[in-house]
Amino acid sequence: MSLAGEVVGWAGAGFLVLAYFLVSTHRLAAAGGGYQLLNLAGSAGLLVNAVVHHAWPSAALNLLWAAIGIAALARVARIQRSRDADRP
Repeated sequence: MSLAGEVVGWAGAGFLVLAYFLVSTHRLAAAGGGYQLLNLAGSAGLLVNAVVHHAWPSAALNLLWAAIGIAALARVARIQRSRDADRP
């Protein structure tokens, strides 16, 4: 599990950096679903890595980060459903 935990952790870090880069270069909107998905994937990867290494403060932070990402994705989905319902 250690090698898998490392790979998942590095992938998570990559997703977070990619999300930040894409928003910083105006290629993604911070309120959009793509950004939120990248953040959720990144936090999930780092959460797995933190649990593997028993780094509980980092695990707690990434669990909270993932919860925020899930809530943001739910909000994006609600807004999209509302817009779709308003279309004739």
